[in-house]
Amino acid sequence: MARESTQDLWVFGYGSLMWRPGFPHEEVVRARVDGYSRSFCVYSVHHRGVEGRPGLVLGLDRGGSCTGMAYRVAAANAGSTLKYLREREQVNGVYRETHLNISLLEGERRQVFGLTYVVERAHPSYVSHLPISAQARLISTASGLSGQNVAYLVNTWAHLEALGIRERAFERLGVLIGPFITGRRPVAEPCPRASALSRSLLGRRPACKTLKPGDRRRFTYRNGLQG
Repeated sequence: MARESTQDLWVFGYGSLMWRPGFPHEEVVRARVDGYSRSFCVYSVHHRGVEGRPGLVLGLDRGGSCTGMAYRVAAANAGSTLKYLREREQVNGVYRETHLNISLLEGERRQVFGLTYVVERAHPSYVSHLPISAQARLISTASGLSGQNVAYLVNTWAHLEALGIRERAFERLGVLIGPFITGRRPVAEPCPRASALSRSLLGRRPACKTLKPGDRRRFTYRNGLQG
């Protein structure tokens, strides 16, 4: 893909890429992918948590459909955008770079073939069907390189609502985490109220598996094949 410098690159975002893409783009369109859905199914020990106190972030998991944003990147910026996304999304190999059919829901309403990152189910950081109460405890207490986990939830929720997308899982999490979430406004980082809640919940967090050196090699080997 990086070598196809004469073609624009389409990128599908379903989580933080919707409100913080971090790369230059020529166009952004509301879009949908079928066969995958948005889910809090990834333990984060970098961007929204740390080892021993993981956060919980979204992954694109099998089943259903997902509405998000599609970005058109100019061909001249495709290579640098791929480099940036791989550094951001493939820190420990929990997301697998793939290309899917993306249905554009605005303008010409056509299908394009674009890049996105789906969850690697075999990865130790993948978690399936975590109880909603456990999700709330993780999100309430965690913080990482990119800020507080609760801010990730709030900002993603706010942008989904702006798109007219109702996510009942976000609503249930909001009720459990507290009234400052149910306001559904983007939270500035750091958020004093989130910090206070985090301190009160420090002793109530579920454990997650640790990524061993062998696992890191197992799930990041693709990075050496991409170019």
